[in-house]
Amino acid sequence: MTSPLAPTTLGTDQVRERLHELTVIDVRTPGEYATGHLPGALNIPLDHIRRALPELRHAAGHGDVLVVCASGARSQNACEILAEQGIPAAGLAGGTNGWAARGHDLHRPAACDTRAGWSMERQVRFTAGAVVLLGLLLGLLAHPAFQLLSAGIAGGLVFSALTDTCGMAAVLGKLPHNRPRPADLDATLAALRGR
Repeated sequence: MTSPLAPTTLGTDQVRERLHELTVIDVRTPGEYATGHLPGALNIPLDHIRRALPELRHAAGHGDVLVVCASGARSQNACEILAEQGIPAAGLAGGTNGWAARGHDLHRPAACDTRAGWSMERQVRFTAGAVVLLGLLLGLLAHPAFQLLSAGIAGGLVFSALTDTCGMAAVLGKLPHNRPRPADLDATLAALRGR
């Protein structure tokens, strides 16, 4: 096994200047990817990154690989997985959100209905808020023990912030609207092999 590489991070201006020469991998869910991604980015959700290792190794042999997500946390995880496998990759500082905040264009395919696609962060906020409200409402109307739902969500949010992980996002990522169709991932892997 090769020695682990140190993942690097590129700023948005660096990426903008080099975008044409980078293989950009977006590790968000297909739903998030459809709401807007860096031009030319290929979608390989984080939970499928290990399946794509041979193709990513091939792509890295022909040029630099940039891994992006919404804010940078998932892409950092992906870069660490790739580094452990001896595949050099860089992350985008601030992720896709940072890219858009700097005024750079996001590609939104016309075939995708972007009104239906919520980012994972928005899905987590909605779900957490709904469960908290449900716990409070049931605690008032049915039994005070239901308020433990709200306390559980609060504890989960604190744990999520301290560990920079999100169990709720992992669960929501397995829902059908956030899962890639096998053909889509296969087409992405074929495109990587062809580079």
